[in-house]
Amino acid sequence: MKDLHIAVVGAGIGGLAAALALQRAGMRVTVLEQAPQLGEVGAGLSLSPTAAHALRWLGLGPALDSHAYLPEDQAVRHYRDGHALQWTNRGRALLEKYGERYYLIHRADLHDALAAAVRGNDPGAIRLGRRCAGLEQAADSATVGFADGGEVTADVVVGADGSRSILRQLLFGDSGPAYTGYIAWRGLVPMERVPQSVLDPPSGIYIGPGHLVNRYPVRRWQLLNFVAFAERAEWAEEGWSIPSTVDELMSEFEDWHPDVRAFLAAVPPELLFKWGLFDREPLTTWHSGRTTLLGDAAHPVLPFLGHGAVLAIEDAVLLARAFAEAGEVGEALQRYEAARIPRAAFVVRESRQAVKVFHSHEPEKYTQKTGGRAADERLGLFDYDPSTTSV
Repeated sequence: MKDLHIAVVGAGIGGLAAALALQRAGMRVTVLEQAPQLGEVGAGLSLSPTAAHALRWLGLGPALDSHAYLPEDQAVRHYRDGHALQWTNRGRALLEKYGERYYLIHRADLHDALAAAVRGNDPGAIRLGRRCAGLEQAADSATVGFADGGEVTADVVVGADGSRSILRQLLFGDSGPAYTGYIAWRGLVPMERVPQSVLDPPSGIYIGPGHLVNRYPVRRWQLLNFVAFAERAEWAEEGWSIPSTVDELMSEFEDWHPDVRAFLAAVPPELLFKWGLFDREPLTTWHSGRTTLLGDAAHPVLPFLGHGAVLAIEDAVLLARAFAEAGEVGEALQRYEAARIPRAAFVVRESRQAVKVFHSHEPEKYTQKTGGRAADERLGLFDYDPSTTSV
């Protein structure tokens, strides 16, 4: 099928990737974003070989090569004495086995590249200030209503409006995600403030009882991105860009290795934020009528396997390929679900299990529990290419 008009609600990583993939498949796409200006909050994100295959299929290989940091090795270290518990190759070995490697990139760099590519195909494709407030469906169309009273009618609507998706609620009566008992801080540290001892290797994690710290370079080594996780029984604040304080962060990791405390203490306060982690049970179907879901709207996932953005990018490619292969809309949406729901549900569930290994009260037994392999590769998550897998 070609020449359909598809409205994508949400202009995050998943929404823009979907728009670009659908444009590539010959569709006319309108992206409806509630924010008055296009931008992406956040900091670093990890991209597995599967996401790299997808981005190259989308034509974004040059942006990936230009903006991403390519780790060769990653180390898992003990939270207190800093010794290496496990050393894993994320470059050469993956490239030889899967035809792609691991990449680490600033979220905004990938977001900007996606937006530029979508606008390069259609300068008017992205419409801002469009807050979704309603949905009406007919046999051959779907209409998105906005908070200001406006509306857009399309042949198909794709909900890529995040973990608190309005479209998911409208389609399935969803009450929203549940707090998991985990919180996180994210920060960006100017590289000149980072002790060299921290960068051996530049990418890696520290694990300890009830806590985890991940860090790696972004922005061509200008900044060190970190995410620090902790367990907390209750969480009431909304949003994932809540300002924190360095003192609060340091008190949470007070007995950790000096290298960890050094880069945590060096974060500029204006670049430090916290949020609560929320989760929900996977859906058994993502579409109703002529509307379907994608990315966090379909399957919010905990970050402990680093697959949130990965799954959204994979969804985008498979959605477009389903439309290219199918003879009509219903068939396309069914093909998309059949190709994606089992994998997404598997990653959601395994991400819940992964945190228990990272947050173990016996970190010295980490290698014994993992068999010396990174969790994502051990689970077979890299044995997948969204550009070629059956749809």
